Amino acid sequence: MTQTSENVTWLTQEAYNKLKAELEHLTGPARAEISAKIAAAREEGDLRENGGYHAAKEEQGKQELRVRQLTQLLENAKVGEAPAADGAVAPGMVVTIAFDGDEDDTLTFLLASREYASSDIETYSPQSPLGTGVMGHKVGEDAEYELPNGKKALVKILKAEPYEG
Repeated sequence: MTQTSENVTWLTQEAYNKLKAELEHLTGPARAEISAKIAAAREEGDLRENGGYHAAKEEQGKQELRVRQLTQLLENAKVGEAPAADGAVAPGMVVTIAFDGDEDDTLTFLLASREYASSDIETYSPQSPLGTGVMGHKVGEDAEYELPNGKKALVKILKAEPYEG
């Protein structure tokens, strides 16, 4: 469901289909729509002071960036199953940790690429300091990661379950 190395992104079939549909929309109807907006704004005259033209060009740039991101992501995607429910922290898992072993001070998050971030659950990248620190640890184990100030923080893995979202 998420990046496990620099080049490979593991996706569920559902996630792959969703991203592929988005790419097809952006390279088809959305691209035609933005081209029409640019053409209409261009016909209004002086491009230096044409807010509609500049807004449409900016929108086009953002859209083309997203097309490149999706193309690269899908080219490097491997479609597979969700991670095993063996208690080991891996990409695609919902992880609950306790800070400094204090089970009243916990955080539950999805360990996944931001591409799969959901409003339902906080998402941390496997390449983030916290993600790197907990990766591979099993439920009940302690893990350490580096804080932005350079100090180390200790967390205890309370749960690690495959994401069902």
